[in-house]
Amino acid sequence: MYGPGEYVPDPTEGIVNVKDLPAPILVPYDRNHDHTPCPRCGHRASRHKAGQRTVHDLGDLYTGCPVDLVVTYSSHYCSRCRKYFNIDLSDVALPGSHYTRRVTQLAVRLVVEDGLPYRPASWHLWRDHRVFVPFATLQNWTEAGGKKGARADGRCVSGRGACDILGRRGGR
Repeated sequence: MYGPGEYVPDPTEGIVNVKDLPAPILVPYDRNHDHTPCPRCGHRASRHKAGQRTVHDLGDLYTGCPVDLVVTYSSHYCSRCRKYFNIDLSDVALPGSHYTRRVTQLAVRLVVEDGLPYRPASWHLWRDHRVFVPFATLQNWTEAGGKKGARADGRCVSGRGACDILGRRGGR
């Protein structure tokens, strides 16, 4: 063969069931603190209990496996406010999200800046970054981004939907 390399097909191509994908690599991530300042009053709050949360991160391309962060976090009680609160994880993942911020930001960038449709963007995330994101989730993330702003080429996007253009209300 002539050239720098040979074509090696993706071994996961053609898999239609999510359960048939390779098992993830579990990476522990610790946010379990004994004491932390209360976000309301700043008083030193002691740990009440600890919990775990699993979030999907960008995969390991060397092994070809996805990566799941197993985040151990602490829940605290402030004796001054008499309130319970969890340690802040918003820099890792948004509240209630199953994916890290890195995955969310990359996915939205693929759709908005690169202009990929949802299904090809979902496949791109798996093929190149080893993180499985259903295309409907990509659509929800993209549409929840708020009002449309400037595009990648600097031109503005109208932000008007089909109902605004057709003069209809409520999508009817």
